Amino acid sequence: MGAMDELINSSVVTELRSILMDAGHGVELPALERSRHSLDGQRLRQRVDIVRDALFQDLPADYPGAQGIMLGALDDPRFTGWMVWPATEVVAGRALQSGSLTDFDAALTVLSRLTARLTAEFAIRDLIAARPERAIATMQTWTNHHDENVRRLATEGSRAFLPWAKRVPWLVAHPAATQGILDATYQDPAEYVRRSAANHLNDLSRIDPLLVLATARRWNGKPDDSTPKVIRHALRTLVKKGNPEALALLGYAGGRLEVKEPQLLLTSVAWNGTVEFSAEVVNEGLQPATVAIDYSIGFQRANGTVSAKTFKLTSRLIPPGETITVTKKHSFRPITTRSYYPGQHYVVVQANGVASAPAHFVLDKQELS
Repeated sequence: MGAMDELINSSVVTELRSILMDAGHGVELPALERSRHSLDGQRLRQRVDIVRDALFQDLPADYPGAQGIMLGALDDPRFTGWMVWPATEVVAGRALQSGSLTDFDAALTVLSRLTARLTAEFAIRDLIAARPERAIATMQTWTNHHDENVRRLATEGSRAFLPWAKRVPWLVAHPAATQGILDATYQDPAEYVRRSAANHLNDLSRIDPLLVLATARRWNGKPDDSTPKVIRHALRTLVKKGNPEALALLGYAGGRLEVKEPQLLLTSVAWNGTVEFSAEVVNEGLQPATVAIDYSIGFQRANGTVSAKTFKLTSRLIPPGETITVTKKHSFRPITTRSYYPGQHYVVVQANGVASAPAHFVLDKQELS
């Protein structure tokens, strides 16, 4: 188990139980106590589920009763951090079990209060899935809330592809539904919120690139000092795909480009080694070219197929008729976000979407000594 998994451990559950017992004026929480012994060997998401299910057993079955204890817990400064995640899911779950619109709206309000103690972005997905228009309408009102955590809950909780979170098919099917939230937050005073808005818009590029480009054009028409950075972050996926309009919006244009096949230092890379390469980018045109240069690694997958991942390399201004050389070292040291498999890989370099031929190399099973 990794360090992330230990964020909810026996000690955290013990403290959560103490907090909720005080908030509930001595309410017994036997299932929560037993849950401490089921955490070892579990991943973080599984631990959240274990604690959440114990709370469902222990807390009042009616929404107002459960809400009262959670609001009481907010008076305790110890009620913060990762213990809050399962608590938020109980709030959403009890409201949905009730089926009452009053309880639904109350749960949204409670989540907006709990989010400052960690986040409620995962739990709110259940409410959005159940009554999307009603939830999004309420979240829209949060975009001018005095607390930046609540404003970020509006942008982050409604993302189409929120990491670690369950998918909400309605958000994927209605990419324009959150435009009001994004338009209200892309110039937010807090970078925390602006970055969330940019990530949200970038998510939508997987669904509706034209909508994303139209939004970026609109924002670009009424910029403040932070807008260029927000747009650049929001368009990163389209830039990596070489989308001409996305590149132009960021000022990458001009010239007539050719990218030569990358030259590899070694064509066989040790298991925990590094692939090193260089590539020439030529501006064959008569005008200077402002160029975004990226590279892609084609990674072997477990099933024998190859899947490419694109990484940012650099930006350059290339005069007409000139050639530049870019170099890069890409490490294959173990990381938690990717599994490596031996076999043939490749590297491609692209400039403003113009791609080189692939240069192939083999990732060897033998480790670097």
